[in-house]
Amino acid sequence: MADDELEAIRRQRMAELQSKHGSLSWNQMTPGDSSNDQQGQQEAKQRETEMRNSMLAQVLDQSARARLSNLALVKPEKAKAVENYLIQMARMGQLGGKISETGLIDILEKVSQQTEKKTTVKFNRRKVMDSDDDEEDD
Repeated sequence: MADDELEAIRRQRMAELQSKHGSLSWNQMTPGDSSNDQQGQQEAKQRETEMRNSMLAQVLDQSARARLSNLALVKPEKAKAVENYLIQMARMGQLGGKISETGLIDILEKVSQQTEKKTTVKFNRRKVMDSDDDEEDD
């Protein structure tokens, strides 16, 4: 094939891709990366978030929700762990009604105890040659 034919095919293919995917340039496109996949992932993430929020709204009263949202601002990983714990308990039917703020505080303490990091400090003292220790008294 001649270079002119290859260039014509490339331009035609580029025009097809641009009309299909919008005005993305050739450099911006990557294999397997389409706006439909990204949009689908965003929608799935949004549905999951809505499902979590609705389940937590059913399980927690208003003051407990406020405390959990405040915790999420300060320590998001701890809030996520508590949310997962509450959702798991709700799915297993272990919760008997809405949890109050004091009940949430108890759960927070349990989670804190489970995830508490124990820090230890170990001193490695090196024996250094001191002039005082080496001197022998005659």
